[in-house]
Amino acid sequence: MPLSAIELHRRGVEAANARRFTQARRALDTASTRTDDPDLRARIDGTVAYVLAQTGEPAAAEQLCREALGRTGLRAETITVLSGQLGTLLMHGGRLAEAEVELTRAIDTLTAIGDETTELANCLMNRSVVRMQQRELETCVEDLRRAVAVYEANDDDEPLAEARHNLGYAALLGGDLVTALTLMTRSRPKLAAISDLAAAISDLDRAEVLRDAGLTTEAEALLEQVAAQFGAQRMRQARGEAEFHLARSLLRHDPAAAERTARTAARRFTALGNHGWAARAEAVRLEAQQRAKPHRPIDGDDFARTAKALDHGGFRTEATGLRLSARRDGSGRLPRLDDAAPTPLRLRAHEVRAARAAAAGRDRDALRAAADGLDLLTAWQQSFGALDLQASVAMHGSDLMFAGLGAAARRRDPALLFEWSERARHLSQQVAPVRPPHDESLAVDLAELRMLRAELAGADWTTDARVRALRDRVRERQWAATGSGGTRERLGLTEAMALLDPDLAVLSYVFTGTDLHAVVATATGATVVDLSWSRVQSALDGLRADLDMAALTRGGLMGEVTERALASRLAILDAELLAPLLLAAPSAARLAITVPGALGGVPWAMLSGMSGTPFTLATSVSRLLAGPSRTITRPASVGFAAGPRVARAGDEVERAAAAWRRAGVAPQTLLTGEATVAAVTELAAATDVLHIAAHGRHAVDNPLFSGFELADGILFGYDVDLIPRVPATVILSACELGRSSVRWGEEALGMTRVWLHAGADCVIAAPVAVPDDVAGDLLSAVHTGLSAGAAPAVALARAAVDTGVNAPFQCHGNGF
Repeated sequence: MPLSAIELHRRGVEAANARRFTQARRALDTASTRTDDPDLRARIDGTVAYVLAQTGEPAAAEQLCREALGRTGLRAETITVLSGQLGTLLMHGGRLAEAEVELTRAIDTLTAIGDETTELANCLMNRSVVRMQQRELETCVEDLRRAVAVYEANDDDEPLAEARHNLGYAALLGGDLVTALTLMTRSRPKLAAISDLAAAISDLDRAEVLRDAGLTTEAEALLEQVAAQFGAQRMRQARGEAEFHLARSLLRHDPAAAERTARTAARRFTALGNHGWAARAEAVRLEAQQRAKPHRPIDGDDFARTAKALDHGGFRTEATGLRLSARRDGSGRLPRLDDAAPTPLRLRAHEVRAARAAAAGRDRDALRAAADGLDLLTAWQQSFGALDLQASVAMHGSDLMFAGLGAAARRRDPALLFEWSERARHLSQQVAPVRPPHDESLAVDLAELRMLRAELAGADWTTDARVRALRDRVRERQWAATGSGGTRERLGLTEAMALLDPDLAVLSYVFTGTDLHAVVATATGATVVDLSWSRVQSALDGLRADLDMAALTRGGLMGEVTERALASRLAILDAELLAPLLLAAPSAARLAITVPGALGGVPWAMLSGMSGTPFTLATSVSRLLAGPSRTITRPASVGFAAGPRVARAGDEVERAAAAWRRAGVAPQTLLTGEATVAAVTELAAATDVLHIAAHGRHAVDNPLFSGFELADGILFGYDVDLIPRVPATVILSACELGRSSVRWGEEALGMTRVWLHAGADCVIAAPVAVPDDVAGDLLSAVHTGLSAGAAPAVALARAAVDTGVNAPFQCHGNGF
């Protein structure tokens, strides 16, 4: 017996909601031929209109919906449902004001007749999206909460998951990234169970959270993936939206690519007749063009025309942002903003004020505007506590920081430039994160990740769906569980100098985005030193490759060629970065160095001017000098762990342990074949010095998923936060783990930072590959110094001289 039109319509609705549009269209077309009921036919046409809109025929969808509404004899309930459907089509078409009128009419009618059905909740959901895009977040959340209540009452689990996901999106627009990720991550499994396309729509929104959190590598990979999925299903509107968000993500770090991607999205929306979204994409294209060619005059008419189109479409916040950018050159008056404006928009206003002041030669005003913007960023950051979120959200302050650094450098006042150098160091650490409480569920998730990593050996494990789900859950747990510990204080130059020992000099390097400077400070004075960024940059280009090659090709013709190339680069860096500063501090016997991300790959210990000089790479001068004073004493307990597949790891840790036995310090705990994650974390909690020799893995997309290989898998950066008490000194003899991923502005995040955040005073690590025998020789000598009670930086410098080993191991944190 053939299915009835009612049943076919029901199946068509289910298929459409699951984004199986071809199947939905077949069921709906058949249903239409099997009924003469005008109300049912109108409802069928309304669902067909939805399918047409989703598959790239918005004009035909709107026409069909209006035709159905124009028929006579329809019941009030049917007219209401069709009005809601038309409002949804108008919403997707970027005609927000018209959409709100239709959706409100449907909601009011359904409310008046007491119809607390799924149709009412759907209309509320769609109106909430309209209000989201208009940045009317209070009324948006009211609609969503009301929809959630209706879905719960009707046991509509699938749309309920979507409504909670949308509450997460509203939190994102309100700047609450933690709540946004939590709600979206918890809703995703239910959405993924509906269909792959439902999961893709969820991923599109989650990518926005990751982008706003500064995790752009991961966000952009996700956006490219969902754009391809939408394209394969001929969902041209959704594909254009993914491209639009990809362009927004690329805007700050690759404006040329952002311009190309935004142009593609704009053309796609124009072809669909979606002028509101086309204006949004065009706004990103104009912003990208301005960033890519900052000295080229903008076309004011293009900016004005696009801003007007954004206003017409209801995208008023984006229109204001574009008008701000149009005034960056100093022309015209800036749009007025109130305290209710989104934080990123208010930050942009400060950026524009700083840029206008700098262009007019008013450096004091530029500094004031940049400082005000960074204070606003600090207030926002205080709602976040997790280490990775603290580091990455600094993205929003990068332009402000460079504006302030540039203005401070032009003033040539050592105290002012030092102040801004410390601001740069604190950009992602000015709010002190608090370590989360131990979470057994987090430990279970990390263990499962280790098993998957082993199972997917040799493959790109980050693309596996199970891995992505676990990584999202781990991050969500960490973000939600971690609170803020208040704002860290920065020292001024006078205060810092008063705390310096006579033999200690501070070298604070400052990169303004175009120029390189340094402040040299001692207990008796301070000076600004100008450096050649072009020569330093030429030496840095290819340095990592030379360092890696030198570690792999030792001896022979190729080894000699590599050594000469590396020596040449190191000589340039020594002459350009170090020699001029040492001339300004001739009596310094110890050095504390702070560096911008642009200098993050410099192997300072390998520079000839550093030979025999104890130095430490401090996270900031303020944290180095203002921390609790400590007396260097010989550690009481030492632990060693060797990972698998490192030929000389066992020999390395045994030689290091022997240094302690010779000094009369026992017992030392050695873990070799049994060095599991649990054993090493237990060892870390019970020792003053921990030495790990293992293969390192640096995850550029999220450094907290970096780690080193142990017997049962990778010990991740997230695992470190589960250790209740970490050693004062940690030695990581693992290739790559000294590296940091430059995040935003002037800050970097890597495994060294993770251990320091967890409470270690000092981490000794190398940013590049080091041959096993070289590491063994140098580090065993380091342990000889540590066992005699020497400070880590002193022990490392002395070991390099005693062994004659020139290796890139360096102290991070407080090596003194």
